[in-house]
Amino acid sequence: MAATSRARRVLVISNETVEAEVLRDTIAAHARTIEVVVVAPALNSRLRHWLSDEDPARRAAEARLAGCLEALARAGVDVDGWVGDADPMQAIADALVAFGADELLIATHPEERSNWLAHDLVGRACARFSLPVVHLVVDGVVASPPALVAA
Repeated sequence: MAATSRARRVLVISNETVEAEVLRDTIAAHARTIEVVVVAPALNSRLRHWLSDEDPARRAAEARLAGCLEALARAGVDVDGWVGDADPMQAIADALVAFGADELLIATHPEERSNWLAHDLVGRACARFSLPVVHLVVDGVVASPPALVAA
């Protein structure tokens, strides 16, 4: 009996950068060979977090994510996605329970503007999860109001 091949499963973690054309183009370029889940952590200000006011952060993440998922689906990508935990490491861990990924793609702002890079998200993800991690730096994306490097 011949072995069946399945699409490579890619988990994408992205928040503001989820709206970036370069992220969608990078994923769409491999549309025929991958299955994708995009998780957008609902990032919040410290004050709103302490006040347990996550609704604006969730709505903003949902709106950005919806645009990304629609564009990827139009490009022929087998895609799903959801808003994840505000802590991107927890969002990754939660997503991996529901989606057995073969690869993790983390999209961030450039180093000088990235809170995730300041907290070494890419390095910590490499150390914690037994997956290849690809880091995509996205420049020029600004949040809407309420170089590809293998890691």
